[in-house]
Amino acid sequence: MNNSFFAMMSRMKYIDRWALMRNSQEENVSEHSLEVAMLAPALCVIGNKRLGQTLNADRAAVIALYHDATEIITGHMPTPVKYFDREIRAAYRRIEDDAADKLLSQLPEDLRAEYKSYLLPDEEEEASLLELVKAADKLSALIKCLEEEKGGNREFAKAEKTTREKLTEMHLPEVDIFLLEFLPAYSCTLDELSC
Repeated sequence: MNNSFFAMMSRMKYIDRWALMRNSQEENVSEHSLEVAMLAPALCVIGNKRLGQTLNADRAAVIALYHDATEIITGHMPTPVKYFDREIRAAYRRIEDDAADKLLSQLPEDLRAEYKSYLLPDEEEEASLLELVKAADKLSALIKCLEEEKGGNREFAKAEKTTREKLTEMHLPEVDIFLLEFLPAYSCTLDELSC
């Protein structure tokens, strides 16, 4: 059915993340995408204000908002499976591209090009933004791990360590600043945050 794109987008809330792990608080793709859409422009603003860059924070937010939209069709592929080897990653990338095309076909023709730039941004032209969206995606995963551990769930301890390592390996000063200045607050209680 044509013009069903936005109805499909609303289904992100039905796609659960972290399916291979016991969660004390479930997380769906819609919640995750919102968090990434808040973190990606934060990284851009840090880059612009602190590091003299000229990154488009608004564009990063929109790309982040749609970064996992294809999971409406594909379901959420757990990271250990998705990145098991190059062949699996390449095959899954083709599936994601096909899913994006399917979603785009559900828009009127005159809107497709704009939304294609959200779902399938130009990897060369927007490399800096996409790198920060990827970092925001990993930051969201790290935050999830910290929240689970804070609630007493040790299931996420290894994921937390691995995710921190991946963020460090990205060598992004924006991420380093966020980790140093903003991440510690995620371990605070509401009362501590309110002071």
